[in-house]
This record gives sequence, structure tokens and C-alpha cells, in this order.
Amino acid sequence: MVLSGPARWVLRILAIAVLTFVYAPLALVLLNSFNASATFAWPPSGFTLDWWSAAAGNEGVRSAVLLSVEVALLATAIAVVLGTLASLALVRYEFFGRDVVSLLVLLPIALPGIVTGIALNTLFTQALGGLTFVTLVVGHATFCIVLVVNNASARLRRTNATLEEASTDLGATPWTTWRLVTFPALRGALVAGALLAFALSFDEIIVTTFTAGPGLQTLPLWILQNLFRPNQSPIVNVAAVGLVVISVLPVYLAYRLSGDSATATTK
Repeated sequence: MVLSGPARWVLRILAIAVLTFVYAPLALVLLNSFNASATFAWPPSGFTLDWWSAAAGNEGVRSAVLLSVEVALLATAIAVVLGTLASLALVRYEFFGRDVVSLLVLLPIALPGIVTGIALNTLFTQALGGLTFVTLVVGHATFCIVLVVNNASARLRRTNATLEEASTDLGATPWTTWRLVTFPALRGALVAGALLAFALSFDEIIVTTFTAGPGLQTLPLWILQNLFRPNQSPIVNVAAVGLVVISVLPVYLAYRLSGDSATATTK
């Protein structure tokens, strides 16, 4: 469809307006992280790196970042293993109730986070004895699995299953077929899914609120709890910028990797 000149200009203006609405607040947080004024006077009277130094030396921020990374890495590892197995079962095999299982796998990310959080909190506190570091990791893994399943399933549907059948016909064991045929085809999709899962886990706050044990404070929780403390406001802005950067970078890498892998697959 070819658009007229006025229509193109309208679409451009609307696109700019939407992007400005979405990203202007992020830009403001970034500017305030360098704002020399502790009260964020506007326009800024000057710029400083003092808040970044203060954030780097803040024990609460460092502990929260470390915990967020640990939880995200463990949740991602669980998601990659279980998500890969689930995608292989859902795509490569026919069995009774496959559509129902597929829906149940995708449901955690489709449900509102507060519903998932309350359900997990009820399970952990009433049936498993309370909230701990393990419950936090498991809670994050429940929605991270979906991303791996989606990426791996999409790649499996584009990969010809006859390659695996030919490997079996030639005498290869299931492990050899997986190692030399299936896994190389899935590798890019699994890495992309893992990156997306890490990013989603790292900045998750709703499920974290309901599944984190006593004394466990991830970076999003630290930001939320210090957001309205005037003496912490400059450091909160720095932490928020760091959270955005650490979350966006894996998403960008996953996007590039998925695009490159898809191009290579279609060639």
C-alpha cells in the first residue's frame, strides 16, 4: 500500500509523539542522575558524577544488584532447561492434551503479575513452609520459561524434522542427534531466549514482591522502597538508569541474534 504525502507526515508525527511519550520520562531520569542539584531543579544548574560515585559506594545498591543478577542467572538456567524440553515435546511429538499443556506453559506470562504473585505466595507459604531465596528463583523461572519456549518452538517449526529422522536412520543415538543436529539448529534461539529471560527477571518487581524471602531485596525492590526518601533520590535515579541499561542490553542482543539466526535459517 502506497501512502500519500500528507498521510506519511501524519504517521511520522504520530510516531514521534508516541516515542516521545514513552522515552521522555526515561531521558529525564537519565538527566537527573547527572543533575548537580539534589532537588532536581529544572533546568539543571550543572552536571556531576557525584551521584554515580555515591551509588557505586552504596552497600544497599551493590547488594541489590548482586542479588538481582544471581536470581536472574539461576532463573534463566532453569528456564532454558525446562523450556527446551517443553518446546521439543510440544513441537516434535503428538500426545493427548498437547494444546492444553501449551496453554498452561504460556499462561504465567499472560496472567497479570499480581495474580501469579499471589498464587505463588499462597503455595510457598502454605505448602512449602515460607518464602526463601529458592522461592524467589522459582517464581522468576515460572514466567522466564515462556520466553525460551516461544523462541525454541519457533525455531523448531522452521527446522526440518527430517534431518533428525535421517540422523536416527543412520544409526545415531538420541543424544548424538541432539548434540549434532538439533542443538546446533536451536542454539541461536536458546541464547536469544536466555537473554530475554535474564532481562525480564532482572527488572521484575510484582512477582518478586510476593515471592522474595525476608531480607531479600532485588534492585527493583530497592528502588521502590527508596523512591520516596528525599536523601536517597539522586541515588535512586542512578539505580534506575542502571536497571534500564542492564535490562535493555540483553533485549537488544536477543533481537540482533534472532534476526541474524532467522536470516541464516532461511538461506
